[in-house]
Amino acid sequence: MPVRQLSEGIVNRIAAGEVVERPASVVKELVENALDAGATRIEVLTDGGGRRLIRVSDDGAGMTPDDLALALERHATSKLPDDDLLDIRTLGFRGEALPSIGAVARLTITTRHAGEPHPWAITVDAGEKAQVKPGALGGGTRVEVRDLFYATPARLKFLKSDRSEGEAIRDVVRRLAMSRPDVAFTLAGEERTPVSWASALPGAPGHLARLSDILGAEFRANAVEVRGGREGLAIEGFAALPTLTRANSLGQYLFVNGRPVRDKLLIGVVRAAYADYLPRDRHPIVALFVTVDPHEVDVNVHPAKAEVRFRDPGLVRSLLIRALQDALARDGQRAATTGGSATIAALRPAAMPWRGTSGGTGGAWDWRRSPSRPTDAQGFAMAVRGGAMSGLAEAAQAAFDVGQPAADARVEVGEPAPELLDQPLGAARAQVHETYIVAQTRDGIVIVDQHAAHERIVYERLKAALARAGIARQILLIPEIVELDEADVERLVARADELARYGLVIEPFGPGAVAVRETPSLLGEIDAQALVRNLSEHMAEWDEALPLERRLMHVAATMACHGSVRAGRRLKPDEMNALLREMEATPNSGQCNHGRPTYVELKLGDIERLFGRR
Repeated sequence: MPVRQLSEGIVNRIAAGEVVERPASVVKELVENALDAGATRIEVLTDGGGRRLIRVSDDGAGMTPDDLALALERHATSKLPDDDLLDIRTLGFRGEALPSIGAVARLTITTRHAGEPHPWAITVDAGEKAQVKPGALGGGTRVEVRDLFYATPARLKFLKSDRSEGEAIRDVVRRLAMSRPDVAFTLAGEERTPVSWASALPGAPGHLARLSDILGAEFRANAVEVRGGREGLAIEGFAALPTLTRANSLGQYLFVNGRPVRDKLLIGVVRAAYADYLPRDRHPIVALFVTVDPHEVDVNVHPAKAEVRFRDPGLVRSLLIRALQDALARDGQRAATTGGSATIAALRPAAMPWRGTSGGTGGAWDWRRSPSRPTDAQGFAMAVRGGAMSGLAEAAQAAFDVGQPAADARVEVGEPAPELLDQPLGAARAQVHETYIVAQTRDGIVIVDQHAAHERIVYERLKAALARAGIARQILLIPEIVELDEADVERLVARADELARYGLVIEPFGPGAVAVRETPSLLGEIDAQALVRNLSEHMAEWDEALPLERRLMHVAATMACHGSVRAGRRLKPDEMNALLREMEATPNSGQCNHGRPTYVELKLGDIERLFGRR
């Protein structure tokens, strides 16, 4: 078959297939053009998930009639002044977006340049370009795309439902809005309620305000600022506390020189930075902004510019991990505010027993309709005598006597020391269910999970001891023999040197057992059987490519879990206060090694609202 030159129409449609994958791709290209034009306000309107209509309006610089006509030619752009593909400082530069869109849809562009007496407009119908003519527009540029892919009907079969395509458009606009908090965005459409994001101040406060608008106030309340970098690379952004996570990595955003990109590098970076805090099935919410010399990053590796390639990816990865780790260590003693709000929501009665209206939703509270009301005659009589006649006097409490309390609440005698109330975690007042410590602060109460808190303390001690001079061991008088599957024994013996670094010395003891000869002295008396079995189960899930340091951290986390104060152990008041003080002095004490919060704080104002006192 002879070689022939493809027609211009076919070439344009091939280019459209690379650039315009779906309606969201069109929105991305048009919004990026608006941002490159210096817009401070961008409005996006869609209909039918972008199939029937996409309209992007901005207040940017606009174009002259000559520029407008040339912009619809392939490979025509105003964003490469020096033809240097290694110095890309704009979001778009290929010059293929507008002609590609015009090749598969009905495209209308109306624009007004500041130096022109009136606006100009041009239309393109399936690649057929009309003449430039006067238009109607106050300022900036308006681009309308109607009947997307009508010129290539086969592409329509690959589109999803209007709702799915609308969500893809929303995600694109959200990412671009996150990258430019100084620009106001409005997103509206038939399939969604209009949403607007007002412009914010530049810098970290503005970024946090915009991220809060998009990711929710919950993220703002639990975000820590990330900053770092060197060698001409700057890192900024925000990351959520380890106690605020999701089941997937869709809440992780990376921006390089203002460009939203999807890069597997980010997933690995976040997993490494949060390895001390989260299990592998949980993912934190982060938004990181990387600024680097354009010559150090290649943005021309993907037709849709959705991926980038760094000249030194190892350096970028290490700096991102360091910046995240520093941020988490700086605010590691905080626990997510979601714990307190979730606790208040759980405690709030769903339906209070009221009387005085036919529907039971108004009037005075009627204790006789309460689920806690006494059911026997004697209790009812005691309630009438004590409750109705004495109010909430001490004698009236007999009406609510349901036997001995299940909680072991040993309250301290006397008032706590004032200096303890001023501590971040307050003064211990009681231990409940032999598992939770209740502490009092100046403006609320704190509930601490004693096992989770001590687990983090022991883990940090293990890491510090290893960094100093290794972990001291204690030799068992009689070695502990642990029977396991042969495969588990092989895995443990193969990593005996790694375990020995943390003070756990094991040896093979026949084909289906190991002998534990030494244990970390820091852990005290532990259940060696349970520890070794747990380690063997974890090792079965390890990735062989996992670095040695990360494998050692897994070992330390497992040991910390087995060597910490267990739930069900009674603590004296001095022991409880000592644990609170250690938490305040320990890095990352706001969450345990598994990402669970170690404490929940309830402010007095929230408690008062719970009881209707506010």
